[in-house]
Amino acid sequence: MLLTNFNWRRYGLVAVTIPVVLIIFVVAGLAPLIIPYSPYELDVMVMLQGPTASHPLGTDELGRDILSRVIHAARLSITVGLVAVLIGSVCGTTAGIVAAHFGGLIDAILMRLMDIVFCFPAILLAVILMANLGTSILNAMLAIGIIFIPGFARLTRAVAQTVQRQSFLEAAICLGMPGYLIVFREILPNVIGPVLVEAAVAFSYAVLLESALSFLGLGAQPPEPSWGNMINTGRGFIDQAPWISLAPGAALFVTVFSFNLLGDGLRDVLDPKLND
Repeated sequence: MLLTNFNWRRYGLVAVTIPVVLIIFVVAGLAPLIIPYSPYELDVMVMLQGPTASHPLGTDELGRDILSRVIHAARLSITVGLVAVLIGSVCGTTAGIVAAHFGGLIDAILMRLMDIVFCFPAILLAVILMANLGTSILNAMLAIGIIFIPGFARLTRAVAQTVQRQSFLEAAICLGMPGYLIVFREILPNVIGPVLVEAAVAFSYAVLLESALSFLGLGAQPPEPSWGNMINTGRGFIDQAPWISLAPGAALFVTVFSFNLLGDGLRDVLDPKLND
């Protein structure tokens, strides 16, 4: 009966993807407790060994357990995604609200700056930033976060400008409500929904970008496991040990796909045009 009354059109994607996303976060958060081996432990006696009971996903060219390294790398990817999205959402939302609220010259300057950053392909801008900042995972978080700022700023500005044309905001201005209260009580609550949807999609892109940077040698540095550098390492053994690349590639696919679906689901839930 409950399943019959459940609004699958509006809540279906969220209901399906949230358990998967929670599992990803739990596995990443408990990585040190659940991995069967140290991700750095070498065992030359089992180098390039296929999946077995003791090593369910096989071992790499140095005898390291692939399952342990994939789980440990999940923690790195989740951390990078969270920090990068936090940087992009906070800075971008602030810039978008400021641009919409003040308008005029401030709006023009901020949006032109956003356009300059936005015109670069994301991976190219990430490589440029990493080349200047240096190759480390902290710099990767910062670089990816900077890449996300224009997207959040443009989205927030568009939503804020729409809110500014609503009658309730005009009423607040006529009542003499201070500008900062208008922003926090009237504009910001209407911006949060679209920002959450953007954050879910941006998170998946952050994980993908981190893997791309690590694949290119600009992110996590060996022996620190990352899905990107594990895939890169596995390229040289694709014929004799395909599991080295397939395992982190599958983990990357599931994570990115799940958060993209979560973003779509949040959009359906938060869209006021979809009624129960």
